[in-house]
Order: sequence, then structure tokens, then C-alpha cells
Amino acid sequence: MPRLLSRHWIFSFLILLTSTTTFSQKGAEILWDNYGVPHVYASSSADMYYAFGWSQMEAHADLILQLYGEARGRAAEYWGENFIELDKTTRLFDLPGVARKQYSMQKPEGREHLDAFVKGLNDYAIKYPGKISADKKIVLPVTVTDVLAHHNRVICLEFMASDDLYTLKNELGKGSNSYAVGPSRSASGNAMLVANPHLPWFGFFLFFEAHLSSPGFNAYGVSLVGMPMLAIAFNEHLGWTHTVNVIDACDRYELQLKDGGYVLDDKVESFTKKQVNLKVKTGDGKMRTENITMEYSKHGPVVGRKDNKAYAVRIAGLENANVVTQYHEMAKAQNLKEFETAVQQLQMPMFNVVYADKDGHILYVFNGDVPVRPEGDFRFWQGTIDGTKSKYIWNKYHSYKELPRLLDPITGFVQNANDPPWTSTYPGLLKKQDFPAYMSGEGTFLRPQRAIKMMVEDSSITYDELVSYKLSTRMEAADRFLDDLLKSAGQEPDSLIKAASEVLRKWDRCADVNSRGAVLFENWLKKINPAMFAVAWDAASPITTPRGLKDPAAAVKLFREAAEETIQQYKSLDVAWGEVYKFKLRDKAYPANGGPDMWGIFRVIYFNDEKTAVGGDTFVAVVEFGKKVNAQVLLSYGNSSQPGNKHIGDQLQLLSEKKLRPAHLDRNEIKNVEKKETLPLVKF
Repeated sequence: MPRLLSRHWIFSFLILLTSTTTFSQKGAEILWDNYGVPHVYASSSADMYYAFGWSQMEAHADLILQLYGEARGRAAEYWGENFIELDKTTRLFDLPGVARKQYSMQKPEGREHLDAFVKGLNDYAIKYPGKISADKKIVLPVTVTDVLAHHNRVICLEFMASDDLYTLKNELGKGSNSYAVGPSRSASGNAMLVANPHLPWFGFFLFFEAHLSSPGFNAYGVSLVGMPMLAIAFNEHLGWTHTVNVIDACDRYELQLKDGGYVLDDKVESFTKKQVNLKVKTGDGKMRTENITMEYSKHGPVVGRKDNKAYAVRIAGLENANVVTQYHEMAKAQNLKEFETAVQQLQMPMFNVVYADKDGHILYVFNGDVPVRPEGDFRFWQGTIDGTKSKYIWNKYHSYKELPRLLDPITGFVQNANDPPWTSTYPGLLKKQDFPAYMSGEGTFLRPQRAIKMMVEDSSITYDELVSYKLSTRMEAADRFLDDLLKSAGQEPDSLIKAASEVLRKWDRCADVNSRGAVLFENWLKKINPAMFAVAWDAASPITTPRGLKDPAAAVKLFREAAEETIQQYKSLDVAWGEVYKFKLRDKAYPANGGPDMWGIFRVIYFNDEKTAVGGDTFVAVVEFGKKVNAQVLLSYGNSSQPGNKHIGDQLQLLSEKKLRPAHLDRNEIKNVEKKETLPLVKF
């Protein structure tokens, strides 16, 4: 009898072992929907991030490998002389070395997630080598330090330090819109969130949209391509977005050269020097080596010399190691306390945080690593700093509690459209004088003014109204200056001025596809300057200034010139906006709406000289946190950049039609699945 029982137990154990092994071989399942968005369902968080890396390679393999090659400081070696300057900067700040140090400092969970993400990238490349361009394969295999160095390059060098590192600023803005609407201003009594970053539509600025799910984790959002975490996201309980904040977390110092060194506190200090051998692939395919001497002062890396001066740059947060862990915890959080506990780690050295949750809380945080400085206001630290005084070399940051923060304001909303924290709601509740003078700048431009006005003019906002506000193309500039222009133009007998005035009287003051008059008005706006405003911007009236025209006669003269140019360019004064401006990607083309933020348009779109969109609205999410999350989203340019992928530009038509699409956290609601993938259990 005991022997029979023993056999039965062994048989049962083998059945259990077999079934468990079969289940454990399935690490993750990916449901790809008809917009190329991966919905990842994984048995563990490690398997989830493995699938996340795998999915990003499916959509952006060539771009990811290019970006990681650049982050290594070896792009010139791989792809030629055009990358020499980029490699020099990457080596100067030793991004690979910093990344190795960051990896050694990872918390166990963060290390596991990074390792899994990288394994997903590499395993995809092993399985599908034919889907990757030959010249990009030289980067393989990808390492964890590539991923971290890429993050450092994008956030610290390109977002934070670009003005201090590069002579020419990017022509395209790096900005965003955001709203969090509280129960007191929401028609349903539910908190609502609008996420809407504005970035160029190419390179490391591209977003990747994904839905990630594993035990205890279920979040939907976007990451910048090649990043191992969701940067803007929502779950069943809460959501957050980022905007570029008016922060100074990077400084450029002017050093006085003397006796082969530099002067610091009336003493001559020696530069620390490092020799770097930079390999460069020449046009004929051969390899040459450039021997470069890198210099460092106590302020930071030396980025250049001119007229017996040297210039060094100091960047805050470049040493932060656990950003991946922080964002995992943010996306996993189920309430305000858990979310803020994650954010308080301050591993992301910049970006405002705008937040809403199911409990009805809304939050604004001026997030980042703000250096503690001995003196000076924001304008002082935005300029070139005297490098001869060691007191200006900062070494610590303000704590989370010392940053501007606004929770559940009586106004019922928070917003940010790249304005300083003082207008994060209206009337303003955060006061500039309550913080160090260098904490942030001052000045609210037309787009954030438009954002605030849409909120304050509606005391009971429905979800559909919030969507319409997000999609609004009304020009705030028209509301400030058009009436004065038409009043003065109406006194002119000139037939062209009369005809042009009639066009603008009928114009809807928007930049929609069929808006007739917007092109004419924009041509006039390009000719005026702030000196022509009757009332300049005033901190005491931050959402109603500037306004009016100081010299109406001069404005009308410029208006006539604009009318002549419009006829010359388009053979008509009332050409429609969408006839001139276009959304184009590959073989797809649609009439455009939206326009530059300088005109006070909330739907920001930047166009090149060919009138084709090249930046602005990227990811949009409008989320209501009721008993069940209601979310609509759009990724303007589509969820892929990989040659041959059908999802390049497949959302442009929705963009043109001012439509969003539903986003689901519930697997049972995901329709139109075009492909399923099953990935094995991740093993290291």
C-alpha cells in the first residue's frame, strides 16, 4: 500500500511539474493592435520589460541601434565623418563611463529590468536579422550601458544642456501641453488628465506607445525610443504627464586662462586632461584615428576655447542611477502617496509633473535637480557664469519639499504649457517670491495663456469638451490684435486692404484645415514684433497681455504687404490653411491643422519651409479616472519608424481629422488584434 501511494504521488508530481514547466515557458504574450501598439501580458516584470525591448525593436530597430551607437561615442567609426563632433561630445562627458557606474549602482529590481530589456533587444535581432539594415548591425549586441548612456545623452545633453553646449539652438521647440482637472471643475466629478508633449518628429525625440502588464502592474503610455520605461503613462488608478519646465539645471562657466591653467579664487589651477583616440570611417571605407585631448576643470568638461577664455559646462543629475526604478514605481503606484514616494527620488533631473487620480486628486510639481546656489536670479544663471569664483560651483540640489508644488488647488485645475510654475493654475497660487530667485523664470506666452483661458472660462468641463480643448487650433494672437488691425484697416480706401480685411472678418480665428484667413493673418503676424504691441506682457496681468497695437497705421502698412505676398504665393487671399500646410510621411499626405505655439495655438504643429509638418503634437492622451478609466489617445506620426513597417504615418489621417482613438487597459476590450506573439520565459 505505501508503495502504491508513493507511485501515485510521483505520478501526480510529474503531472504538476509538466504543467508548471509548460506554463513557465510562456514569459510574455504580445497582442499587436491595428495601430502597431503592443499590448504586453507577462508572467513577471522582468518578462514584461523583455517584451518591451523586443517590441521596440520590431517598430524601431534601425533607429534604436543608431542611437545606441551614437551613445557609445563610436558613431563616426560606424557611419562616417558626419558624426565626429557628436562623438567628441559623448566622449567629453564620458557617457559610456557614467553609464557603467550607474549600472553598478542599480537597485536589484532595476538591474533585473534593465537586463531583461536589453536581452529582449538582442534576442529580437538574433531571431529577425533580415529586418535590420546591414549598416546598423555593427552595433549589436546591445549592452545595458548603451541604454543608460542613451538616456543620459537625450535627457542631460539634448534636453537640459543643448543651449550651453551648442552654438545654434534647435529651431524646433521642445515643449508640451498638460491639464489636470479636479472634481470641482469636472462635470462628471471625476478627475481628468491631458498629456500632450510637443517634440520633433524624428530621431531620439520619437515616442513609442505601449501597454505593459504583469502581476501588480498594468500601465499604458509612451517612452522615448530606446528608453527602458514608460515616461508618460496612466493605469487604472492614476496617470501623469511631463512638460519641459523653465528650469536651469545646467550652467556654462567662463574660465580665465593663465600659465597653462585657469584662475580660480585668485589661484592658477591645472586642467585635468585625457587623451582619446577617435576612430573615423572615411568615405572610401577605410579607418583613420584622431587623437583628441579632452580637458576638465573643477566646474566640469571644457567645451571650447576662445580669446584666452575657456568654457566649461556643469550638468545636474548626470550621476542619477535609478531612473528606471523610479518610473517603474510611478507606473505601478495605486494612489497619490505611492506616486509621490516614487517621484521624490528625483532621478529625472527635469520636467514638470502633472498628475490626476481616481480619488480626485490633481497635482503639479516643478520637478528636477535644481542646484542650491549662493546668489543670483534666474536670468543670472541663464547667462555665462564667472568661472573664477568657486562659490558658483554648486554641489547639491534642492529637496523635493523645496520645489514648487500644488495639490488640489481651489481653482479646480492645474496646467502647464512650458510656462513657469507661477501660472500652474489661475488665479496663481504659487508665488515667485516664496522661492529662491533662481528657481524658475518669469513670463507667460500666448500658448499657456490660451490654455489657462480655456479652463477659467468653463466651470463644468465634460470629457468631450476637454478633448475639444486639446484639439483647439484657435489663435490667441487673433484675439489680441485682430480687432485693432481691422478697425484701422477699415479706414483705408485701398481696395486690396478692404478685400483682405473682409477675409479676416469672416475668418474663424482658427488654424483648421478649412480655415480661410489664417494664412493671411499668419503672414501679417510674421512681420510685427513685440515693440509694436500697445501693452507689453505684464506679470500683474499674465493672461491678458500683450494686447493691442501701438501704431495702427504701421500695422496696416504691413498688412497690405502680407496681402500682396499671400496673393503672390497662393493666388488667393482666402486660401485654406489645409491647402497650404500638410501632414506627410512616406506615401501618406493629408491637409494639416494646428500651427506654431508663438501664435497662441494649443494644437502645436511646426512646419518646415515646404509647409510640411516636422514637429509639434506627438502623443496625446485624454484620460478620465471614473469607476472605469476612459482614455483616448493619438500618436501623430504612427508607432514605427522601421523601413517597410505599415504603421509609419498611419495615424496622420486621424490627426488631420482632429480625431483620437480609444486606449484600453482591459484585455477583453482590445479589438482589431492584427498579430500575436508568444515569448519564452526570460533567462539570463
